[in-house]
Amino acid sequence: MAWVYLFFAISLEIGGTVSMKLSNGFTRIVPSILMIVLYILAFSSLNMALKQVPVSVAYAIWSGVGTAAIAVIGYMYFQESMTLIKAISILLIILGVIGLNLGGNGHESERAGSSADKGTEIQKEFVMEGNMKQFDEQ
Repeated sequence: MAWVYLFFAISLEIGGTVSMKLSNGFTRIVPSILMIVLYILAFSSLNMALKQVPVSVAYAIWSGVGTAAIAVIGYMYFQESMTLIKAISILLIILGVIGLNLGGNGHESERAGSSADKGTEIQKEFVMEGNMKQFDEQ
């Protein structure tokens, strides 16, 4: 289900970016409102995907696929230029996303504890360091 959320996050982000272009600098109300709503939904969906997909992989795929898609949409619908360098760069983004997926979660199974546990450990270390600084200042 996490990959479905990621797919929706990408689609919503692309829709939000197209709406941003159509809003003409917030001068058109409907695309402006649509942009805000789509971005909120995109980040919400991305947040749900991050429950199971590592942030490094999810964010790279989300931003990479979104960037490549917007470049193609810009060329096809907004008459933006497409040079050989841009086309090669889009291809490299796509190859990078494929590489991330083929790389899998290699070290995930070797790590002990969940990411939530790691966050708690970091918070404890932060609090301990803060308490030590307060103790040292007295």
